[in-house]
Amino acid sequence: MTTTRRSVLGGAAAGGAALGGLPWRSARAQAANTIRIGVLNDMSGPYRDISGPYGLECTRQAVQEFGNRGFNVEVINADHQNRPDVGVNIARQWYDQGVDMIIDVPTSSVGLAVANIAREKNKVCVNTGSATSDLTGPACTPNTVHWMYDTYMLAKSTGGAMVRAGGDSWFFITADYAFGHALERDTANFVRNAGGRVVGQVRYPFPATSDFSSFLVQAQASRAKVIGMANAGADTINTVKQAAEFGITRRGVKLAALLMFLPDVHALGLQTAQGLILTESFYWDLNDRTRAISERLRPRLRDVRPNMASIANYSGALHYLKAIADMGVAASKASGAEVVARMKAIPCDDDAFGAGSIRADGRKLCPSYLFEVKAPSESRGPYDYYKLLQTTPANEAFRPMNEGNCPLVRA
Repeated sequence: MTTTRRSVLGGAAAGGAALGGLPWRSARAQAANTIRIGVLNDMSGPYRDISGPYGLECTRQAVQEFGNRGFNVEVINADHQNRPDVGVNIARQWYDQGVDMIIDVPTSSVGLAVANIAREKNKVCVNTGSATSDLTGPACTPNTVHWMYDTYMLAKSTGGAMVRAGGDSWFFITADYAFGHALERDTANFVRNAGGRVVGQVRYPFPATSDFSSFLVQAQASRAKVIGMANAGADTINTVKQAAEFGITRRGVKLAALLMFLPDVHALGLQTAQGLILTESFYWDLNDRTRAISERLRPRLRDVRPNMASIANYSGALHYLKAIADMGVAASKASGAEVVARMKAIPCDDDAFGAGSIRADGRKLCPSYLFEVKAPSESRGPYDYYKLLQTTPANEAFRPMNEGNCPLVRA
C-alpha cells in the first residue's frame, strides 16, 4: 500500500504530519483538532483515469476552498487495487489510526465492504465512486452517504432513452462483480417494464479481462438491437473499440454505454465515440458554476477536465467539512453516524452540482443529464464532447426511497 500525505492548515499546505517533533501534549491536542480524510480509490487499474489522482486533487481543492474554520484538515490516499480484501484492510487500519472519513471508493464490491467497516467503527464513508444502488437499498447504513450517481439512475436515464428510441431487445456484456450485476439488473428491469426483452447476457472476469471479442460475437449472434455494456472505465473503452473494429454499429446494432465518463470519451476519440448516448450528473461546460469550478481546478488537473466521479470528491468532501464546522470537531469524532445525520440535515450547495439534499437512506440527490457524444465536426476542441439531450430532475432521477428496502427508512 502506498500512502501519501498532505496536511492543509487554513487552506495552505503544511508540511507532512510531523507530530513527532512536537511536545507530547501539543501533538495530542493537534491530533484532537485535526480531521483526517482518506481518499481510497484505484490509482493503477481500469478506473484510474475516472478518479484516481484526479479525485485526490479534487478532494484537496475542497479542503483548500473550505479554508480556516478553527480546525486542521489532513488528506491521505491509497490504492485499493479494486480488491475488497485490500480495501477492507486499508479502511480498517485508517479508521483505527484516526482517519475520520473515507471518500471515493470505486468498485462496488469494495464500496459495500468499506461501508460495513465504517459502520463497525462508527466512522464516515462518503462513497462517490461505487455505482451499486444497494448502498442506499438493503446495504444502507447510518454511516455512509452515496454521492452523485448509481445504477438505478443510469439505468433509468440511458436504458430508458434507448428503449424509447426503439431498442427493445438487449444483450448484456457485464463485469462479473457487484457493480456489473446491479447495473444489469436495474437496466433489465427498465427494459422489461417498457415492453422490451433481454435476449441474453455474458459475464466476464473483472478486472482481468481486456479482450471482449468473444462476448461481442455472442451479442451479435443473439440478434439483439442493443448491446448493453454493464461495465466502466478501461473495460468500456475496450468494448467500444472492439465493437467498432467488428463493424457492429454499422449493422444497425446500438451500443448502450450504461456507465461512461468524459475521460472514456477522450480516450476513444470522437471518431469512434460519436453518437454514443450516456448519462452523467456533471459536465464541466454545463453552466456558469460548472465552468467556474472546472477553471479553478485547472492548476491541479492541468489539461484534464473533471468528470462526475472526480468532481464528486470535491462536492462530498466540502459538504462533509461544512457538517464538521456546524457540529464541532469533538462531537464529530465521537460519532460518525451523527456526522452523517448532520450532513443530511443541512442543505448541499456547491459549484459542481448546485443545490441539493441527502435523503434518509443516504442518497445524495442531484439531476441526471442524458448526453450524446458529438461528431468531430461539432467539437470546438478537447473535452467539448457532449450535447445535452434530456435533464431528469433530482427528485425523479433516483429510485423512490420507499422502493429501496433500506432499513433506515420507516415504512
